Amino acid sequence: MKKLYQYIVRSFLGTFLLTFFIVVFVWVMQFVWLYVDDLVGKGLEIKIIAELLFYTSITAIPMSLPLALLLALLMCFGNLGEHYELVAMKASGISMWRAMRPLLHFSLILSVLAFFISNSLIPTTTLKWRTLLTDVQRQKLAFNIKEGVFYKDIENFVIYVERKGKDGSSIYGVKIYDHSDRMGNNKIISADSGRMEMSPNQRCIIFTLYDGYNYTDITTDNYKETRPFERMSFKEEQIKFSLASFDMTRSSEDMYKSYQQMMNIRQLSTSLDSLEQRYVDKQQAFTEGFERRWGNYNSIKFGNAPPLPGSETLVADTNIVLSWPLLDQFEGETRSTLINMALGLAENAKDNVAFNKLDLGTQTENINKHRKEWHKKFTLSIACLIFFFIGAPLGSIIRKGGLGLPVVVSVLFFVVYYIISTIGERMAVFGDLNMFLGVWLSSIVLAPVGLFLTFKATTDAALFDGDSWKKFFQKITHRKP
Repeated sequence: MKKLYQYIVRSFLGTFLLTFFIVVFVWVMQFVWLYVDDLVGKGLEIKIIAELLFYTSITAIPMSLPLALLLALLMCFGNLGEHYELVAMKASGISMWRAMRPLLHFSLILSVLAFFISNSLIPTTTLKWRTLLTDVQRQKLAFNIKEGVFYKDIENFVIYVERKGKDGSSIYGVKIYDHSDRMGNNKIISADSGRMEMSPNQRCIIFTLYDGYNYTDITTDNYKETRPFERMSFKEEQIKFSLASFDMTRSSEDMYKSYQQMMNIRQLSTSLDSLEQRYVDKQQAFTEGFERRWGNYNSIKFGNAPPLPGSETLVADTNIVLSWPLLDQFEGETRSTLINMALGLAENAKDNVAFNKLDLGTQTENINKHRKEWHKKFTLSIACLIFFFIGAPLGSIIRKGGLGLPVVVSVLFFVVYYIISTIGERMAVFGDLNMFLGVWLSSIVLAPVGLFLTFKATTDAALFDGDSWKKFFQKITHRKP
């Protein structure tokens, strides 16, 4: 048995590692395709891009691990079934359950590891990934002046080049607008030709201009009347532009630490306690303040007038005669003033309720998001176990190895799992579904499927045998009363 277990584990591990890295690679390529506009043309260092792709690959583990496990199990047991090795095991008295035992132990270890990945590694990596991605998105495009386009990425300057030479450094029809004094286009440099090149330390771009003019509008006390103007010609002039604004700046990670995706279970529990207490305090403060403010108005008495009935509604149309005895004591403008005052107070109360309802709803959604992330720390571990009980028995039943049918089946199950998870989590966050049920809905749906397939595989049931299903339906349709 020891050699048999070693053989099964070796057959599985190679396939699992291969499929895992393939799935991670696919997720990373999806990221590159999605953010290609933020990465290209900014002169980013290879180190920055490699760091970003590394963090992306780590954050892809929760999506890649269950799919890779399912696909590897389907391929492993599919190959064993296709080459009749499972038949030989059963003929030797080794049940399907015993053949699955070493990989069950592996899946249990993998589930424990997945929990630590979800709780410790993923929050830290997601924090670094989000911070770095934000810095990359804020990074300006690399210095690249195009013909016939006003270039505005150098601070306080706008550069226009009519034509560029074939060597890439010669420029013709140059105009430079200097906005450094914040007075508009009062300083302009125009030149027939020139050259642009980087400084030796790559920190500046140097323009050497030929045969041009410096135009300056002189701003004096009465410049709007006299319009003084200065023009200076030059044969050669050199201008240096700093490229410091193109440097990659790294932001502090503190800006995203409060996000629920960047927290572990302990931090989520602490944050949940604070959010729930803040919600209770806010709700209590609103209730007490509302009763204190509007309760005073309800307690006002005018003579022997009865209190304002809660069922009556004040309207803006003063032509309507209200039958409340309090209003019968007033006439004309005084009556209209009282009605308008009551309408204003009612409108204020309505706006106050609407604002606090929106605020409390936002806080509730934030609390639900934290609860969702708390539950999701465990879903990856359970998903690995569920996919084991789907992949191993299903592979032995379909008896097809390779990357054909196993890929189709595994992707189908994973898509179902992902869609149910997404729908359940969103419904739970918006309060349409219980949080536990929403987050664990996909596991609740697929767990019986795994148990059913395991039962069928261990009892040698012909699940995909057409003749067996034909006989089954014939028994149903031809059954005697």
